[in-house]
Amino acid sequence: MRRYLSRAFIALALLGGVVAQTGCVVVAPRPARVWVPGYWGAGHVWVGGYWRYR
Repeated sequence: MRRYLSRAFIALALLGGVVAQTGCVVVAPRPARVWVPGYWGAGHVWVGGYWRYR
């Protein structure tokens, strides 16, 4: 009897884990602002740093 009870408990725990994961909703993250440092562009022109969205 004790052996069946432990197997049933493990099966119930696995089933609970699967059920818990099926209800998850994945939401895309908001676009993050990142700092682009300054750099030398074409024609030896300095392009200053700026914020952009990823």
